[in-house]
Amino acid sequence: MRGFLEEFKEFAVKGNVIDMAVGIIIGGAFSPIVNSLVKDIIMPPIGFILGNVDFSNLYIPIVTNGQKYASLAEAQKAGAVTINYGLFINTLISFLIVSFSVFLLVKAMNKLKADNKAEAAAEQAAAPTTKECPFCCETINIKAKKCPHCASELPQ
Repeated sequence: MRGFLEEFKEFAVKGNVIDMAVGIIIGGAFSPIVNSLVKDIIMPPIGFILGNVDFSNLYIPIVTNGQKYASLAEAQKAGAVTINYGLFINTLISFLIVSFSVFLLVKAMNKLKADNKAEAAAEQAAAPTTKECPFCCETINIKAKKCPHCASELPQ
């Protein structure tokens, strides 16, 4: 049991788990902002351009008992079964905005990673790979412990 708890503790404190938790929290906070952006900023002008259409009020009644309803809220209050395609359009636009935002974030992170990899590669390329044997002055691998030319033990 103790080994299991140690393994879980190691897993839980790894950077990936913490990063994921932060991402979920930020995503949860970001969602109402995007929903408000779509509902309150984007959809009203689109509805106005399309002839004063309120997308949140667009629905298809399935079972209405022969009654007509002025709004989706009224139909739902009366218990009518409806297909709420206007709300679906709002949700779809919210999804597209969030997806695009995540795409931009991932793209920026990938660029930062690529820049870091390029820097690391440049540092590694700049590091010497050979050295000179202090006894015979031949060029040898920097990791060598014994000179292959004169068989001298090399100082470390």
